[in-house]
Amino acid sequence: MSRTGRGRPDHIIVFARYPAPGRTKTRLIPVLGRLGAADLSRRLTEKTLATARCAAGMRRAGLEVCHDGGLKRMRRWLGRDLLFTAQVEGGLGERMEAAMDRAFADGCGRVLLLGTDIPDVEPAHLGKAFEHLEDHDLVLGPSLDGGYWLIGLKRRADVFGGIVWGRADVLEKTLAKAREKSLSVRLLAPLTDVDTLEDLAAWRPEEAAARPYLSVVIPALNEAGRVARTIDSARDPEAEILVVNGGSRDNTAGEAARAGAKVLSASRGRARQQNLGASAARGAVLLFLHADTRLPAGYAGLIFEALLDPGVMLGAFSFKTDLAGGAGRGIEALVNFRSKILKLPYGDQGLFLRKTVFASAGGFPDTPLAEDFLLVRRLKKQGRIVTLAALAVTSGRRWQDLGLLRTTLVNQIVLAGLYAGFKPATLARFHQRPGPSSRWQGRA
Repeated sequence: MSRTGRGRPDHIIVFARYPAPGRTKTRLIPVLGRLGAADLSRRLTEKTLATARCAAGMRRAGLEVCHDGGLKRMRRWLGRDLLFTAQVEGGLGERMEAAMDRAFADGCGRVLLLGTDIPDVEPAHLGKAFEHLEDHDLVLGPSLDGGYWLIGLKRRADVFGGIVWGRADVLEKTLAKAREKSLSVRLLAPLTDVDTLEDLAAWRPEEAAARPYLSVVIPALNEAGRVARTIDSARDPEAEILVVNGGSRDNTAGEAARAGAKVLSASRGRARQQNLGASAARGAVLLFLHADTRLPAGYAGLIFEALLDPGVMLGAFSFKTDLAGGAGRGIEALVNFRSKILKLPYGDQGLFLRKTVFASAGGFPDTPLAEDFLLVRRLKKQGRIVTLAALAVTSGRRWQDLGLLRTTLVNQIVLAGLYAGFKPATLARFHQRPGPSSRWQGRA
């Protein structure tokens, strides 16, 4: 194999683009939203690439991702073990022709190029395409919209010029050009690409239903004076907001409903409340947010970008408190050191993760305290924990109520006890809660 990753007799090119929200699957945005449409593009690309990897491995073929997107972002998303090349400027035909010509110039004998919009493509389809190229000049995989999902050539041929892409006669025009060039042609089985709502409904009807990309779960207990501000900070067209009331004695539920959140009821206990909210969530991503923490602007897009890295199990925002003066800045420095260096963010920074990851981890352990610490520590063993630069602002009332020194000391004793193997229930007896607004967060 050559230094560029080409040069093998068989070579596969996957034409892909970075799933930037608002720029991918634009015809599906009215139903799925910007993030939902971009997430669908992400999943389709990852599925196609897995298929291509399998087919390449079976035939010892080269594999290349010809991309529309920054190299650094593509590598972070799809991995560093792939050959990445940038698409040239110009129309679709010019870009495909340039990619295939480059492969032939590097010594490849049979080249397949496919897009990422065909969810039903399998390794066997690509294997058949290579087999047909042994005794045909051109192989095409027709799509049901009149185009094609795959093109295969065994030598350079001008079959791209003069075609208006995106129309229903692309396949017909390509076959006509092949006849003009006296190329022998073989067609594969037709497959459906996913570009419109009708395509999506035909592939997976459940995918075509409007749903949020993100579910914000807010456990609340006696937070009537604060919950509306938190809900306001979480308001986003891509998100649903679920407030799980844990038996408040004030009007927390009413204030949350008035602010536009869906209100659920659970028995008191943050772990139980958050687990209930997760079970009712419709989003593919969960964000657990304390009722006195406010999110940064544009938080949903930041979460989408962070979770594009498949190695990230869980993320959080950097910590900021509304306490004024040096005491507040000192607390922030300690918490952000623990979060960014030790990879142990806690709930008052907003914890976000894929719903599938949350389910496989078993949710929050049902403990009287430290449920966030225990979940983060469990996920830390499975992948990366990231802390974003954007700030989530948390109320400083606990330090004001109990005092900076006492709060920090109690937090550290509880944390040390957890590392030493003490059960949370034992530590909870030590950690006397003086009021309904107090809760252990590991904030310093």
